[in-house]
Amino acid sequence: MRKFGDIIQKCCRFFLAAVFLFSGFVKAVDPVGTCYKMTDYFEAFGVPELSVLALPAAFLMIMVEFTIGFNMLLSLKLKITAIVAAVFMAVMTPITLYLAIANPVSDCGCFGDALVLTNWQTFYKNVIIDVVLILLFFTLKYNRPRLTEAGQWVVMALPVFFCLGLELYCYRHLPVIDFRPYKVGNNISELMTIPEGAPTDRYKTTFIYSKDGVEKEFTLENYPAEDSTWVFVRQNVELVEKGYTPPIHDFSILVDGEDDITDIVLEREGYTLLVVSPKLEKADTESVKKINSIHSWAEGKDIPMYWLTASFHDDIAEFIEKYSVKCTMAQTDEITLKTIIRSNPGLVLLKKGTVVAKWHYNDLPSIDTLNSITK
Repeated sequence: MRKFGDIIQKCCRFFLAAVFLFSGFVKAVDPVGTCYKMTDYFEAFGVPELSVLALPAAFLMIMVEFTIGFNMLLSLKLKITAIVAAVFMAVMTPITLYLAIANPVSDCGCFGDALVLTNWQTFYKNVIIDVVLILLFFTLKYNRPRLTEAGQWVVMALPVFFCLGLELYCYRHLPVIDFRPYKVGNNISELMTIPEGAPTDRYKTTFIYSKDGVEKEFTLENYPAEDSTWVFVRQNVELVEKGYTPPIHDFSILVDGEDDITDIVLEREGYTLLVVSPKLEKADTESVKKINSIHSWAEGKDIPMYWLTASFHDDIAEFIEKYSVKCTMAQTDEITLKTIIRSNPGLVLLKKGTVVAKWHYNDLPSIDTLNSITK
């Protein structure tokens, strides 16, 4: 019996270790993305004023997840770790159930952009974790730690410092692993293309008509087109089956609010530079001077350079005047800009729609670097 219990305990530990380590790591390499998701949560729950806590909450949650996984793997302070994991899941499981039912956000972001699950898939995943945690509690007595109490506490500091260091680095620079469709090497045009024969969205349309105070539902095949005694009330359209959605489906560049230059940018044979700034009012302004210098270099090399933002016209005009921006301003969807690069502003180099390089504002390239890349 002891041997069987020990096997169950180890299987539970390794399963939980794999889930929590993977979840923590893929979010640690992109803490800004987790911050965005936290902001979505606060807005979905009607408390947008708490968005100021999104970043520290993201950092803390990632460290907790990663440390739980590390402790499970090495059997460090297993009882305390299991209790922390249970409290964590006691919070997350009801939240994901609400997300699955109400669907206020498209996905929970539990595995970042590395593995996108639907809200129902996330809830079912959490139920499985809960069951495994319960099994672990029943088999804790079979655990035999290899380190002393003091040794376990010392080793537990490793995942905390590693995770915090990784988060800070990726926050101040760019994710060390990019799971998004705009990563270096990807061609934007190709990822916007819908393959021939790909399934499309299927909808069910019904019509509500009223007669003698009684409402009745009809379909396209049997609605009373020739019977004037029925009075039309409303039309219902329901998505029956989701079709194929390309990885990139919302990328566009508008100049002066109406001229779409998306194809011009993506089909240009030579290089194109894009400065990405979701909101100019939140941009790092100390980097603007260097961006202006890069623009002067680009002009001399006949390389188009556009500053993409989702800010309003008045904010754009004020920003241009205040910082002497010569770069052509263009507008793009805010979520798209946040997806392209985790930096405000960030710099992206394209060549015929392919992402050649990306830079955080803390790592903007020198002129020599740009000359080397584009020679």
